[in-house]
Amino acid sequence: MAGETARSAPPRDQTPLTAAAARKNLAQLIQLRWIAVAGQIITIAVVQFGLHIHLPLMAMGGVLTALLAANVASAIRLRVPLPVTNPELFFSLTLDALALTGLLYLSGGARNPFASLYLLQVILGAVLLDAWAVWAMIGVAILCFGSLAFYHRPLALPAGGLSRYDLYTAGTVICFALNAVLLVVFISRINANLRLRDARLADMRQQAAEEDHIVRMGLLASGAAHELGTPLATLDVILADWRRMPELTGNLELAQDIELMRAELARSKAIVSGVLISAGEVRGEHASAAPLRAYVADVFEEWRVTRSPANAAYHDALDLNPIIVADSALKQALHNLLDNALDASPERVAMRTRQVEGELEFAVSDAGPGFTAEMLAGLGTPYNSTKGRLGGGLGLFLVVNVVRKLGGQVEARNRDDGGAVVTVRLPLASLTIERSA
Repeated sequence: MAGETARSAPPRDQTPLTAAAARKNLAQLIQLRWIAVAGQIITIAVVQFGLHIHLPLMAMGGVLTALLAANVASAIRLRVPLPVTNPELFFSLTLDALALTGLLYLSGGARNPFASLYLLQVILGAVLLDAWAVWAMIGVAILCFGSLAFYHRPLALPAGGLSRYDLYTAGTVICFALNAVLLVVFISRINANLRLRDARLADMRQQAAEEDHIVRMGLLASGAAHELGTPLATLDVILADWRRMPELTGNLELAQDIELMRAELARSKAIVSGVLISAGEVRGEHASAAPLRAYVADVFEEWRVTRSPANAAYHDALDLNPIIVADSALKQALHNLLDNALDASPERVAMRTRQVEGELEFAVSDAGPGFTAEMLAGLGTPYNSTKGRLGGGLGLFLVVNVVRKLGGQVEARNRDDGGAVVTVRLPLASLTIERSA
């Protein structure tokens, strides 16, 4: 599985997805209108000067000028950071239908083969608009087309030229090809916008589900901490009394056992606090300021003393030593990564810290069997583990969510020479208080 890499998702854009898709769709309509204007100018020129059919060029020019002005206004509006609404898209399509009606009125009305371009407006409306607006767009198209059957300026065909039937047939073929090409191009782009929106929406729903899971874990941890608080405090008092009893302190073996029990009791309290922090309290109450190098070294040394690994190494490759927030949540996340590495590879665990282009990078490596393809694909999801025990896989899940809340991301990959590497990248600015001289 060497070479495969999985990354946790970076923080999501908070812009509403439907509004983002609507802005892109309006941009597509603006592009379509530029193409339509260019095509209409070319068609008018061919009919007027190629086929020698007299057209009211001044009136048609006025319609095209108004359409160009509307498109410029739409382009300027698109620069305004306001959401594009469904009525706005409907108005834009209606404006195009009215401009088409004006041009058709001046060039034969419903008998003009380019009248089928109304279908382009209806189909675009069916893709872009809400249900009420789609039916309204159909109504607009029907009214415009129907009015052209009774009110229009007839075309005066030159004598000796192509017959009306030949002109209608040629125009129908050209219009069909134009409709087909424009529909394929722009419907494909619009569908791509909608698919991107749906994918991001699904991603946000997944994140919401994961965060809901964390909330429930936090509630469970809070309840457990509340229930464990009294017995742990009682044990602490009893052990403190035992330390003062001469008959126990005089026995060296019992005295050592008491000290060991006190140490394990303190560790139990720390574990409960760590679970509470990892379950959602990213910035713990006990965060303080510390130099970066000393903080990371202390985190690794605390883990090494607690877990007593056979072979654990820490490499400091930091270029700078700024003052950072000594976040207990980050410490817990690094401990989880080191614990996972030790479980996978008791014979060797290593951690390296460095700075890369304004980011703080922690890389924890091991010499274990590596990640399976399924684990890489499900990086950061709960219960994604190879340990085979109930509730396994929560460590990396909590790491990913803590890092994501700090604005970073987690990457996991298998090494070519065996083992795995999990890399945490955090914006250094999210932790830095001030930089040392």
